[in-house]
Amino acid sequence: MDVSYQRRIASDILKCGSGRVWIDSAHLDDVKNAVTKSHIRALIKMGIIKKLPKKGISRGRAKLRDAQRKKGRQSGHGNRKGASNARTPKKKKWMATIRAIRKELKYLRENETITPSQYRKYYLRAKGGTYRSRANLLMNMKTDGITVESDMDGNQ
Repeated sequence: MDVSYQRRIASDILKCGSGRVWIDSAHLDDVKNAVTKSHIRALIKMGIIKKLPKKGISRGRAKLRDAQRKKGRQSGHGNRKGASNARTPKKKKWMATIRAIRKELKYLRENETITPSQYRKYYLRAKGGTYRSRANLLMNMKTDGITVESDMDGNQ
């Protein structure tokens, strides 16, 4: 049965698109006979014609992805935008390294493992970028003949 006219009138009354108008298939004859707006209003009151809810875009998949990203997943080469230095700048990397080295040197000087003159020598070398990491600094000290037993990890 063609109820496109009734659907259009109902969409006018319900203030929605005709696609969101639901008509009960069991009462199609009643709907077909309804010709005026008042008849359609009566059918809406009876629940034969209803307005369907709006369909939204599901966030389910997005939520799952966000949860995975929180855990550190989904960050492979295909998901990266920008160069490696844009993601973690060289300066930030340097700051992390130099701070760790300087902290180690300060700890060794306070524990009198190294003398103030040795501290100055290694400090300036570190500033010049001689050491890649704290471990590299300690290895160099060992080769220079300084016995280093760093307990700094326990004191942090």
